[in-house]
Amino acid sequence: MQTMNQDERAFNLCVRCGTCRTCCPVFEETGWESANTRGRMMIIKELTSGRLQADGDVLRSLNTCTTCGLCTESCPAGISPPDIIERARRSLVSQGKMTLEQDDLSRHIFQTGNTFGSGEDRLAWLRNKSLIKEKADYVYFVGCMNSYRYQETTKKTFSILGRFGATLLAGEQCCGSPLLRMGFDARELIEENSRQIREIGARTVITGCAGCYTTLKNSYGNKFQVLSVPEFLAQHISEIDLKPLDITVTYHDPCHLGRHNRVYEQPRQVIRAICRLVEMKSNRKDARCCGGGGGVRAGYKDLSLQMARRRLEDVPANVDYIVTSCPLCIRNLRDGGGGERVIDLVDLVGMAMR
Repeated sequence: MQTMNQDERAFNLCVRCGTCRTCCPVFEETGWESANTRGRMMIIKELTSGRLQADGDVLRSLNTCTTCGLCTESCPAGISPPDIIERARRSLVSQGKMTLEQDDLSRHIFQTGNTFGSGEDRLAWLRNKSLIKEKADYVYFVGCMNSYRYQETTKKTFSILGRFGATLLAGEQCCGSPLLRMGFDARELIEENSRQIREIGARTVITGCAGCYTTLKNSYGNKFQVLSVPEFLAQHISEIDLKPLDITVTYHDPCHLGRHNRVYEQPRQVIRAICRLVEMKSNRKDARCCGGGGGVRAGYKDLSLQMARRRLEDVPANVDYIVTSCPLCIRNLRDGGGGERVIDLVDLVGMAMR
């Protein structure tokens, strides 16, 4: 674990105060010290010193972190445990120490360019391929989940963004987020997507996935502007003809859109332009995680759904829809009991378009 030596200062700053125990969504479900941030930090320190070996229990401890960032938000020492945990995962993966689920998901991505290992056309949802332009200022980066699982939402999104001249990547690959979160090298995917964006000449890339957003924004080298769909919609809301809807909704903040990148007000601005918004019990920087991120959905589905059910307890009474801006949050919250009431912000906009 020599590659973890860069985190020695963070280990020393961590005073084991236990503040993070009160907010860690995994610890809330399991109650094990190894399943909260303080416990993980202690485990990584022992791995670094060589006093501990990475067995199955260690892998479970490190790989059940959703990287939600609630611990970072509350840390009095100002450290970012998710970054340290991701580096620990990277160090272990480089040594061949990983779970079967990590190995399977990484192979799917490397072999097919998507998280599902699907050999189907990533653009099967697009009937008219002539809408893909060779040059454009805007690129709509769809992402794996929306390409393969939520195609109706994708069609609506591209229909809106196409009005402003957006195009698509003809050979879009997974953005690399699942690989980076789980400790793998995503440079091959990043370079291929970047090449296509560069050839199109796009200055702005727009995405409706929180995982894609944080990866494009923070791991692609700042070669273009990155906007989430909520940010773009908020900027152009006056240019979209919307009718008011007599419904009430609540909004779930995706961790990698909200806490990690501070996109809080823009989705709410769009919602308020359409209907009534009632906030969840915990929201914005304090929003509970849906439980799906960091590879936890793929590796520990039961635990992931426990967190989703806990998040649904925050939903106010008598709301018509639970709106969010991340397809993984939609999937997990629906499976956790939210059902079809959980919708994408774009789906809400689609309801209101004249």
